[in-house]
Amino acid sequence: MTEKSETAAAPHKAGAFDIRNIIGALLGIYGVILALAGLLGEHEPEKTGGVNANLWTGLALVVVALGFIGWARWRPVVVPDDFDRPDDDPTRPAPQRKRPPSH
Repeated sequence: MTEKSETAAAPHKAGAFDIRNIIGALLGIYGVILALAGLLGEHEPEKTGGVNANLWTGLALVVVALGFIGWARWRPVVVPDDFDRPDDDPTRPAPQRKRPPSH
């Protein structure tokens, strides 16, 4: 293999484990549930001032969820291939193990 083929490899991305995807999925699920409740449920306009609150809140949540998922797609988190782990620092003292008193 040449160096160009190794450096030209696609970067590893966070993918499904990106927190923006998780937040977007949860908001989307709640938004769909609320929108369906607004469309199919009993509408009581006297409680909300004539506004179908479930429908509008559900639609707003779906829009925000699409924003989160789109943000994660347009600006993905790139995970570096090599990084220093905190345990590799030789100047850091090892944790001391407490021993039970011997009687």
